[in-house]
Amino acid sequence: MAQINPSILSADFARLADEAKAVEGADWLHADVMDNHFVPNLTLGVPIVEALGKATDTPLDCHLMIEDPDRWAPQYAEAGAGSVTFHVEAAAAPVRLAREIRAKGARASMALKPATPIEPYEDLLPELDMLLIMTVEPGFGGQAFLDIMLPKIRRTRELIGKHGLDLWLQVDGGVSAATIERCAEAGADVFVAGSAVYGAKDPAAAVRGLRAQAEAVTAAAPWACGH
Repeated sequence: MAQINPSILSADFARLADEAKAVEGADWLHADVMDNHFVPNLTLGVPIVEALGKATDTPLDCHLMIEDPDRWAPQYAEAGAGSVTFHVEAAAAPVRLAREIRAKGARASMALKPATPIEPYEDLLPELDMLLIMTVEPGFGGQAFLDIMLPKIRRTRELIGKHGLDLWLQVDGGVSAATIERCAEAGADVFVAGSAVYGAKDPAAAVRGLRAQAEAVTAAAPWACGH
C-alpha cells in the first residue's frame, strides 16, 4: 500500500497546527530538520517536533538533515517522532544508531543523498525499517525531481527483495502528480510530497489523489507481487 507523507517544509510555519490538521488523512507528517551545516538551510528542531506531535494524531516522520545524528537522532524519538531518518553520509555508526532509534520506540530509517550509492550499504538493510532515496539534493523544498534517481530506486527495491525484507522505500524531492507514478513503478512505496500537497487548494484531496495514482501503478508493478 502506498503511503503519502506531506512535508511541513511547504506549509505555513505560522499555522503549523492548522496545517497538520489539513492533511489528517495522510499516513505520516514529514518534518524536515536542517541545521545549516549538513545542508545550507535552517528549519525546526526538537521543541517544534514535540509541540507538533501534540497538535496532530498523524504520526511524525522526521528527516534529519543534520551533522552528528549519532548524538541528536535519539532525541527526536524521545520527542515523539514515530519514524526517525538519519543521513548515512553524516552518521559515524549507522548500525548502532538505527538500533538506538528502535530502542527508543521509533522506526529507524536511513537516507541517501543523490550521489550516494546503495550497494555499499546492502548489509545494513536488515537493521532498518525504511530507506530514503533523495530525489533532489537535500536542503530546500520546491526542487525539480531528478529522473536519474529512478535506476537507484529500482536497484534498492531489488536488494530489498533479494533479502526478503519488510523494508519501506521512501522517496523525497519533487514528488508530484507528474512524477509519483514513475517512482512507484521503480519500487518506492512511501512518498514525501511538499508543494504538491500544501500548494493545492485542498491539501487532503491532494493526498488522496497522489495515493490513488501510486497505488494504481503499484498494483501492476512486477516488484509488488506478493508485497
